[in-house]
Amino acid sequence: MSRYAISDIHGCCKTFRFMVEKEIKLEPSDTLYLLGDYIDRGPDSKGVLDFIMELREKGFQVHTLCGNHEDLMLHARDNSAYNMNWLLNGGKATLKSFGVENLFGIPVKYWTFLEDLKWYFALDDYLLVHAGFNFAAPDPFADRESMLWIRDFEVDKTVLGTRRIVHGHTPIPLGQIGFFLEDPVSSVINIDGGCVFTQQLGYLTALNLDTFELHALRNREDY
Repeated sequence: MSRYAISDIHGCCKTFRFMVEKEIKLEPSDTLYLLGDYIDRGPDSKGVLDFIMELREKGFQVHTLCGNHEDLMLHARDNSAYNMNWLLNGGKATLKSFGVENLFGIPVKYWTFLEDLKWYFALDDYLLVHAGFNFAAPDPFADRESMLWIRDFEVDKTVLGTRRIVHGHTPIPLGQIGFFLEDPVSSVINIDGGCVFTQQLGYLTALNLDTFELHALRNREDY
């Protein structure tokens, strides 16, 4: 029984599938936490969502958070004023993966998936979130905008306690992820290896929350 966290897949379905099936070899007794940004930019956003749903149908324990890109897509559906912003931030690739010209061609089951995404997970030893927390807010766990978008934040240890925060959202080099993992006093761990950004970064990572082992996989997509 192992717990894994993966973030910022961004439509890189082949890489994601290889990570789950071949690299970490996920078992039904394991738990997989996905920290958002499944869609946009990469070649197969639909495939990523299909694979997540397939894992659940097969009995795997997969828990999903909302990322800012899922939030952008939902806003674009509900208000046309947001549509261009979403398209310019990778939405065109998502539409292409579905083989549709606009959001209204996407089947209902995918919208249900997006609407059911959580904002954070509070475990005994970790707080899992897409971007981070605004600890200056009266209730950091009610500040939805920060959980999706914040880049830099200071931790309030009276709120965090002995837990560590694991998040994505801001792509960083693999070596920097390793630095956070090796720092015994670091309470914040960013696991976004920038999988979709193949020219500068290009790694999908999976962190074993029990052993602290980092699985890093180079982008395997066909562009």
